[in-house]
Amino acid sequence: MTNWIDACATDDIDQEDLIRFDHAGATYAIYHAPEGDFYCTSGLCTHENVHLADGLVMEHLIECPKHNGQFDYRTGEAKRSPVCINLKTFPVKVAGGRVLIQVA
Repeated sequence: MTNWIDACATDDIDQEDLIRFDHAGATYAIYHAPEGDFYCTSGLCTHENVHLADGLVMEHLIECPKHNGQFDYRTGEAKRSPVCINLKTFPVKVAGGRVLIQVA
């Protein structure tokens, strides 16, 4: 069964930025892309388990704050070493000015 979880308001995240969202023992990163879309990935870097909320967002990339590995947050794809394992991504929808993520 899948659930849509209310994560934040759309105006809680500036464009080209992200926020941390914790729910039911899991942590997520929610991104606001330059074109206005929202995305969600697991919140921890796959290299050293550092939370990505302190990382740098550039266009469609999130850079890990510890070792500067990069991921494309739209797809989760690892783009620059030392990261080599992709991030898990989650479906996102916007309803009534709220960002909702779908978790299993």
